[in-house]
Amino acid sequence: MNKRDKQQGLTLTSFVLVLAVVGFFAYVGMKLVPMYIEFYAVKTALNGLSKEPGVADMDPSKIQDLFFKRMDVDSADNIKPSNVKVERMDGGWKMTVKYEVRRDLIANLDVVGKFDAEKALTLRATGQ
Repeated sequence: MNKRDKQQGLTLTSFVLVLAVVGFFAYVGMKLVPMYIEFYAVKTALNGLSKEPGVADMDPSKIQDLFFKRMDVDSADNIKPSNVKVERMDGGWKMTVKYEVRRDLIANLDVVGKFDAEKALTLRATGQ
């Protein structure tokens, strides 16, 4: 048997290359994960609002106020009042949250996430 047939493992160059690829994906993940955590907080806040007693009879400004209080708890800084829209629908309100998050990646490259969430707010005070 030849010694080359018994050798196993990575060379130092291969190890550095694998480490660089893993590091790059970890870096990109650190930029993307907070954006999706914030979107999860938006969806959770919308679901919580839909279960709020009497939400179908509330004023739209009160609904937005409750929504932004929930966003303050979750430290969601990318959602502005201009991103939130409350429209009248049969039996209540429809709340739409559309926003964009832009994060620096490397030098002049950015990562852009566009998020869109919508929820019907139709529970009545009588428990329907």
